[in-house]
Amino acid sequence: MTGAGTKIFGCGVLVLGLLGPDAAFAQEVTIATSGGVVQEAGAKYLWGPAAKSLGLTVREETFDDGYQALRLQRDAGAVTYDIVQVPTFQAEIGFKEGLFGPLDYSVIDAKEFPKAASPACIGFLASSWVLAWNTKIYKDNPPKSWADFWDVKKFPGRRAMHNDSEAQLEMALMADGVAPKDVYSVLSSPDGLKRAIDKLAELKPNIAVWWSSGSQSQQIMKDNEVDMAVMWNGRSEGLKAGGAPVDYTFNEGILSQDCWAVPADAPHKAAAMKLLNEMSKPEPQANFSVMVRYGPLNMKAYATGLISDETAAKFPSFPANAEKMVVQSGSWWAENTARADAAFDDMMNN
Repeated sequence: MTGAGTKIFGCGVLVLGLLGPDAAFAQEVTIATSGGVVQEAGAKYLWGPAAKSLGLTVREETFDDGYQALRLQRDAGAVTYDIVQVPTFQAEIGFKEGLFGPLDYSVIDAKEFPKAASPACIGFLASSWVLAWNTKIYKDNPPKSWADFWDVKKFPGRRAMHNDSEAQLEMALMADGVAPKDVYSVLSSPDGLKRAIDKLAELKPNIAVWWSSGSQSQQIMKDNEVDMAVMWNGRSEGLKAGGAPVDYTFNEGILSQDCWAVPADAPHKAAAMKLLNEMSKPEPQANFSVMVRYGPLNMKAYATGLISDETAAKFPSFPANAEKMVVQSGSWWAENTARADAAFDDMMNN
């Protein structure tokens, strides 16, 4: 969900909590996010209420890439972030290199975060990479799997994919007959990466657009530039809800998550842990998810009554949807991102 780049666009201060004469002395916690609806919904439902209940002041900052922005701060010896939004695999990479420190689960209650909490980070937003298609083109016989996406004879049409290796290696292996449960064991085998890249190369001549942003993926589907595409579920659902002839499937989707990580040199670690605990409770998670249209990772959020059945059915973390997908392995990507990207770039340039 975060983009590439390092430029910090701006910052603001959300002052909450102590309103009496000691308000100026409330401890300040800086939270850095990708901005947009995440920042808007987070201020309204996550750190806003949490800071108020804890008597904290929260400073908000936004960035293109939280991982790289934090590295710049670290290298300059001036870390100001206390909590950073990052994809899970970046949190794992940063944790191994000492950029992020361990979370304190004696403070943060993560019992209801299956596969979404690790020493490096705790998840707060579930998204998925899905197969989307134009319903006017495929009507009652849409593609249902990555094997179908690769089958240009049975499903002719213009296709679009992301111009990056992430998640698409997994798709390629499933298209090549690998069972979802075996994807990462195959990727970890000596020839696994080559197998995935070779399968991507097979489809490459049939890719009309290699998109670089979520908004571009939406636009090319809306403008009928392509007939089917790899997309994020929220982007697909946005088109569908807006009346575009677009549908999508969670079948064989790649379930990923953005998470909160705490820099190893964060100036207010103790307060950050308390804030994360409050932000991770079921009610804040439920309200936040409804506003951003991505799924909660505290599974008790689904039992709060704040998420309607209709809305839950659109969330990738909803159990009935999650069971159809491959959960992205943050640890595999942490170990292999550079190698995977190099192989992907080589495939694209040849």
